[in-house]
Amino acid sequence: MSPAWPRLRVLRALRALLVVLLAPWRLWAIKDTQDCTWQVALNKFDAIGENHTSDRFFYQEPLDTVDEVFSLLVDAPIDPDKTYLGFPYYLKINYSCKREFSEALVRKGHLTGLKPMVLVSFQSPVNFYHWKIEQLQIQMEAAPFRSKELCNAEEVCVMSWYTPMPIKNGSVVMRVDVSSNGLGPFIPNKRCPFPSPGQWGRLWEGLPNPQVPKEDRRSPKGGNRAGGRLCARAGVGTLTGACPTPTTSFRVNINGFLERQQDNILRFTVGNELFNLIPRYFVNVPSRPLWYTVDQAPVLILGGIPEEKSILLTDTNFKDFFLVELSIDNCWVGSFCPQASFTATIYDAIATESTLFIRQNQLVYYFTGTYITLHESNHGSEKWVHVLDNECVKKLCPVHFHSNGSEYIMALTAGKHEGYVYLGTITDGRVSFELLPRQRSVCDAIKVVNCSITWAVFVAGHYNLLLLVETEDASTRKYFQVVSYDLVRDYLVILYTVPEFIPDGRRGRQRGLQSWVGAKRGPGDPISLLHPLFLCLPAQGLEFLNILGTESYTNISMVPKGMSYNPYNNWLFIWGNFLLMSYNNQNFIYLADFPKELSIKYLVNSFHGEVAIVTETEEIWYLLEGSYRVNQLFPSKGWEVYISLQVMHQSSLYAPNETMVTLFYEDSKLYQLVYLIDNQQGRLVKRLVPVEQLLMYQQLSNGYHLKPQGGHLTLSFTEFCPFMVLRLRDLPNPQTYTRQERYRAQPPRVLEPSGFHNEISLAVYQGLVYYLLWLHSVYDKPYADPVHDPTWRWWKDRRQDQDYYFYLASNWRSAGKVHIDMTSYEKIYDLKAEYELPERIFLDKGTSYSFSIFLTAQGHLFKSEIRHGVSVQPQSRAKLAVVLGDPGCIKVVMKKEVLINRYLVLLWVTLSDKRSCFDQGISGHHLRKTSMLVKVVGSAWHCFQNTLQGPRMQVLDLGAT
Repeated sequence: MSPAWPRLRVLRALRALLVVLLAPWRLWAIKDTQDCTWQVALNKFDAIGENHTSDRFFYQEPLDTVDEVFSLLVDAPIDPDKTYLGFPYYLKINYSCKREFSEALVRKGHLTGLKPMVLVSFQSPVNFYHWKIEQLQIQMEAAPFRSKELCNAEEVCVMSWYTPMPIKNGSVVMRVDVSSNGLGPFIPNKRCPFPSPGQWGRLWEGLPNPQVPKEDRRSPKGGNRAGGRLCARAGVGTLTGACPTPTTSFRVNINGFLERQQDNILRFTVGNELFNLIPRYFVNVPSRPLWYTVDQAPVLILGGIPEEKSILLTDTNFKDFFLVELSIDNCWVGSFCPQASFTATIYDAIATESTLFIRQNQLVYYFTGTYITLHESNHGSEKWVHVLDNECVKKLCPVHFHSNGSEYIMALTAGKHEGYVYLGTITDGRVSFELLPRQRSVCDAIKVVNCSITWAVFVAGHYNLLLLVETEDASTRKYFQVVSYDLVRDYLVILYTVPEFIPDGRRGRQRGLQSWVGAKRGPGDPISLLHPLFLCLPAQGLEFLNILGTESYTNISMVPKGMSYNPYNNWLFIWGNFLLMSYNNQNFIYLADFPKELSIKYLVNSFHGEVAIVTETEEIWYLLEGSYRVNQLFPSKGWEVYISLQVMHQSSLYAPNETMVTLFYEDSKLYQLVYLIDNQQGRLVKRLVPVEQLLMYQQLSNGYHLKPQGGHLTLSFTEFCPFMVLRLRDLPNPQTYTRQERYRAQPPRVLEPSGFHNEISLAVYQGLVYYLLWLHSVYDKPYADPVHDPTWRWWKDRRQDQDYYFYLASNWRSAGKVHIDMTSYEKIYDLKAEYELPERIFLDKGTSYSFSIFLTAQGHLFKSEIRHGVSVQPQSRAKLAVVLGDPGCIKVVMKKEVLINRYLVLLWVTLSDKRSCFDQGISGHHLRKTSMLVKVVGSAWHCFQNTLQGPRMQVLDLGAT
């Protein structure tokens, strides 16, 4: 053998080793600890230090027990004349990893410097007349605490970390984000799918500096680098990594439907808890929608259990749940209501901020929970209240968003009030109903003899009621119409008549192409084009049809069953055995991808651009904003591949025999509640629907081909994504636009060699956090202003003695063995932009929001023409487009520069208020919801980002109010 070959092999091995050694250390940490996750539990003060304990969140009043501890802190920077209170609960924090002993892991984390950082975000209240609307957060460092159980070790056997669990008046829904301080073991992030800033920095610094005009630069050199949701696609050019602050989110909600009995046992006020999940409750039972006020309902309920007056109730978004038999009387009003038979089943169930609604047969009940933090007094119900007496209610319809300081619900009646709608208003737990229309029925207003309201949508921000009405003409021919009722003007008008038959899908695609060509001949610059027909153009063919009245139709009747409305982008859906979509409630588009042989049972809207569709046969379909394509998730080839992989991994979330109970969104992720039967044992589980993975598996199965090469076949995949990397930069600091107000609190220093806290130091921590938030409530301002920092008065008389207090702590002479650092409790004004667009921004009159987009596209999408021997401006066929939810209120300006030698498109985006919409009140009142979607034309369904938790679809969506 030639001596050169072994040398070459050694050189190759050394080069591979060099690549591994130069890989970022964080990638090693990711690979080693990617199965770790944070664990959070709620504990009362007397349960601190106990293992395997967890309490329900129902106490809402502050405790005065910590004041005795503060009285012992002489020579401490506190005011002895003040009364210090505490919160009733603590957050207990641990982390666990698969295949490793959790107690040893926690000890290892503590000894290597790990400290959990907890960020508690309070949800703004519904009633802004009663409580101020604010985006309040408090960031706390968790304190280590030894278990009280018997331990034979010298220092510690079992330990946990604790922080106070604060409560704020007006908020019953809290989000808790747990992250690491950057020391000790690396715990991967469950929320942030973006590459690390170091990786983005290396990517950008490896390119020459772009020629950016000085007047368009948003940040100085070396300033903020941020990437948004459009980052990197799977395949060549993929960036994988970790977030700078690994974070896990938890919902911590107050349950106002619990009470403590004399025997010191918690019981539900709405009924009796059942402990046996009988299979007949779920097996082969149709799934049903989960209805609630988005972001406001602390407790969710779900009915549909056959022949039982029972519901599933949860205060953790079905992380855990209870089966509760409701304490209502079984009544039947068949004497005056048209109903074939009696049933005990709860068919409609809706949850609001403090009140639950149900429908049994044709009767409606509600129950208001005990929420002192909302109502300042006990408005809670003692029993279920029957409303709309002597009315036959055939259906309850939800209103997903609150408005005008209230929440809403709609009841569709039958019998004597057929053609009317009852609009229910819930304000501070008080419920009232109004019969609409006020003057005459819908049937009389549209001049028909017989009509029936099938569905109702209330657009609360515009005081407008949209009704899906089934009518019958003189020839007994039935048809459906969309009717609008203006509550302010008491005016009713027909907006749209649904076609009698389903359009011909084949001809529809041809006509859709003609409509698109006509739209494209409008503005010459695609970047400024705002026509939805072009912006939502799918990459592979056209799957829609504009309903103009000149189409060809099949002989299959359209059977509308419901409507769905998104106030952010103004999309209205009419669904049944078809799917119609409109952006102005008058011009509709038929989505031809949905099979006319199926019938939709309900839609699930994320209100962030995704819509899940459940059919009567329990199939799941998926629609993405920016595309008219409807994709089947289950059953599908992608689902078969995914299930096979889960079986190989022996996942406990899947079983051969399973029944879907409901489908819902949480934090923009799609989840299933599924009843599994495995080894003759039944159980309910909440599991993620891996939408991106299913779509990627389908794309890979359809986008490959075999090529002969060198006497053998090679596997080649078609690249559908038009770009390689897309990232954000120059994002402004968020607090001006998100109106976030954030405080920082650290635990007092304990004079203990091991660093472990005790009951006294944790009680002091409680009192300090409570007092910090009390100062905020007293000195709160609508906008963050450092001149009005509420914390300055706390320490103003003690600052001069700061060195003395530090001297006492340094010599271990502080009272109570606790040292309070005055600089550890402050308001934060300099939050930096994260590696994504904010979920929501607030645009005041005439203000604007700007950021930059860097698009690294495929090389074949760039071209540079030469005309008459002169090189003209380089062009890119990778085009970006913008969709605005309310172009009459906001506008967007995009400036583009093409750097063809680096295959880079640089865009500056500015979203501005046009000073055209004046319905808003004072700060925070009557906000108008809208959105902006930025997309690469042809990228829908084809561009994914490879992350630790699997692929992520790349969508850049910004909500504005």
